[in-house]
Amino acid sequence: METVTKAVRDTVGALTGSQTDSKPQQQSAGVAKSKITKNDWILLTGASGFVAGHVLVALLKAGYKVKCTVRSNEKATKIRSLYRQYASALDFVIVKDIAETGAFDEAVKGVTGVIHTASPFVMENTGDNRKTLLEPAIQGTLNILNSIKTYNPDVSRVVVTSSFASVLDLSKGDWVGHTYTERDWNPVTYDEAAFADGAFAYCASKSLAEKAAWNFVKDPSHGNFSLATICPPMVYGPVDTETMSLSALNTSTADIYRLMNGSEKKVPNTLFYAWVDVRDVAMAHVRALEAAPKPNGVEDRFLTTPGVFSYKEICEIIARRFPHLVEAGLTPDPKEADEVPPHYNVDGSKSVLELQLAYKSLETSMVDTVESLLKLEKQEGKAQANVTV
Repeated sequence: METVTKAVRDTVGALTGSQTDSKPQQQSAGVAKSKITKNDWILLTGASGFVAGHVLVALLKAGYKVKCTVRSNEKATKIRSLYRQYASALDFVIVKDIAETGAFDEAVKGVTGVIHTASPFVMENTGDNRKTLLEPAIQGTLNILNSIKTYNPDVSRVVVTSSFASVLDLSKGDWVGHTYTERDWNPVTYDEAAFADGAFAYCASKSLAEKAAWNFVKDPSHGNFSLATICPPMVYGPVDTETMSLSALNTSTADIYRLMNGSEKKVPNTLFYAWVDVRDVAMAHVRALEAAPKPNGVEDRFLTTPGVFSYKEICEIIARRFPHLVEAGLTPDPKEADEVPPHYNVDGSKSVLELQLAYKSLETSMVDTVESLLKLEKQEGKAQANVTV
């Protein structure tokens, strides 16, 4: 279960809420695109999350207007202050509890596309997985789909942020020789997850919520929209130094920071091998939003990953590009790391072929991440005395 716990800690989720007012435009025939067009209003749930924040930037840069759901007015104010140049292209709705019936009824009005990233992220054993994880994840997804069905027939495309946790078969461990693709599913059941530990239940919540979404759209009465799901594994990438603090890093960024702040004296064993850069995940959401739906109910499911990695590789990159961190004892020496054991592989080629993604390399992602964290240290005055940036 240590494997699952580590995987969950580094699989990024999102947060919350906002408002809108535009009409959908028709796409000319002939091009394999959805009915979504630039300048349309798009609903983005959980807009203050790590992944969602990058999705927001990608949408705005692509020319869309974005209605954001967040959990508080404070979060809405913060986002507005960061993107003043897009003031006329931003709107907000407060959604405090995504599992509450009707939570998205107002939010879905006036948009032509929806990107749903909001989902609970709870790893601790709470004693009631159904209440803290399973129902919020499943009902949060069904709530937004039901709201679209009931209150906005103009929505033509919905993209749901799922996870590699919904692909991974935890019972197989490292599953040497297997290559995970979109065709794989986490087979855990609701009853198994209800009384499991928090990490296992989190993985189950992602799988069960995604399955609920696919079952919903298979019903002929579900509405006029098509569905795509994005399944990212460990999501790394640079932090926004204007909004992030070292004391409140998202879990996957904290996973890298521990490899450069002296917390780890030895390269830790890698317990979860698939990864992706957050900027590529964001682009995957936008491209999936714009993509034409598959015919005859074929699932538009995308495993978004360039491949596998190890902590040894990450430490090798840090040692090569930021040698002072190793010399200062802040990054474990990769020369002393254990050999990486055989493990499963992953195949994200469908996302390359159909979404035209060009994945960033592990080195690019890690260099950008470390540089952003060093900048954050400097801003907060926490850089080590013997470390120069």
